[in-house]
Amino acid sequence: MESKRNNLEINADILRVAQGGALKTHIVYQCNLNFRIVKTYLKRLIGSGLLVHDAPRYYATEKGIRYLTRFDRLVQDM
Repeated sequence: MESKRNNLEINADILRVAQGGALKTHIVYQCNLNFRIVKTYLKRLIGSGLLVHDAPRYYATEKGIRYLTRFDRLVQDM
């Protein structure tokens, strides 16, 4: 049985999809989330400076890329 993803993993998934710019629909489907959940995460990531919204696309910021790099390094070391 596969375990559920935690908030850090979902943040990383969204940032990974948004590295080159992504529509909300793409984020929903590629991260296997629903629109209600994605709305909450996008708001939180934008508020943290990890993501920017340049309508209609979302982009990972430099800070977001650093988060993703550190997250991937942490997971790799486990």
